[in-house]
Amino acid sequence: MGGRETFDILVRGELGPMITDELVDFDVVASGPGSTRLRGEVPDQARLLGVLDLLRSLNVEIEAVTHVGDRPD
Repeated sequence: MGGRETFDILVRGELGPMITDELVDFDVVASGPGSTRLRGEVPDQARLLGVLDLLRSLNVEIEAVTHVGDRPD
């Protein structure tokens, strides 16, 4: 990964503000029933893995991680 890239993370269930407040640079976007989609920019793979580890540590079930595309710096 080079530069900031945007990812969607689809998780099972609805996330409360305690969890979403921990996800700096991620926004909750429209999702289907029973799931929440988070979209955010990450500067590198280490940050993405950190976000995924944080979600797992909070017992959030990750359904999918999708690369949305690059954003120009």
